[in-house]
Amino acid sequence: MPRMRSPSWTWDELLLICSRLVENDWRQLRTYQPATEQLADLLRSLPLHDTAARALPEFRSVASVSRKSADLITSRPDYARQATRGGHLTALIAEAFCTRPSEMMKAARAIEDGISSGELIRIPPQPDEVDPEGYAAREGRLLARWAIFRERNPGLRKRKIAETHRLGKRIQCEVCRFHFMDAYGPIGQNYIEVHHIQPLHISGPRETRLDDLALVCANCHRMCHRSHLGSSWRTPDSLRKLMVDKPSVDQAGDNLPIRNQH
Repeated sequence: MPRMRSPSWTWDELLLICSRLVENDWRQLRTYQPATEQLADLLRSLPLHDTAARALPEFRSVASVSRKSADLITSRPDYARQATRGGHLTALIAEAFCTRPSEMMKAARAIEDGISSGELIRIPPQPDEVDPEGYAAREGRLLARWAIFRERNPGLRKRKIAETHRLGKRIQCEVCRFHFMDAYGPIGQNYIEVHHIQPLHISGPRETRLDDLALVCANCHRMCHRSHLGSSWRTPDSLRKLMVDKPSVDQAGDNLPIRNQH
């Protein structure tokens, strides 16, 4: 029976290593440095891999963290010498830290805050934290998990609906304006989902306020979270812009005005 190998590095893990590289002025994280040992401990604590993988002696060892930090350094777009063979995901992370350093550092800090508070450890994996092709959101699988879990909080959704009623507004999708009661009658009364307007790496892992939430139908909610062209988070406004003047095609091939199909 072949010996089990350590799992491939994930976006979240590389994100955390690269954030420490930035703090270390892009110098390799050495095995003898206490900070590297602390980082290895953090990576081993992430709820991303199964028990068998986490039990391997070499799993996210100090030596493996040090080697991966070297891969990230040499994968930077401005690195002039020969790059190590770090892989495609390593190159994407290095490029992201060069082009969006503030956003990436905020994402890393949010993950660390979630682990240190214990909140991320307690949240079970969510069905939509990875897209159908197996890719995680660019803000990281763990932050996507955290946000989706929050959005499914029935108490939060109930409070948002109650506030909308108090303001005299209709309970309808803020993207496509679909109203469940208009379409389905009484069974659709107050049926709606909620979506965070900003991802956790922008808003920070603070307590969710009602102003942070938008009312969306199930279709638009999936599109808000769907990974596409490196982005996996959309506001109602940005998603609505994608819908403007985009014709749909019926079975006969005729162009029809776009409409929400529920």
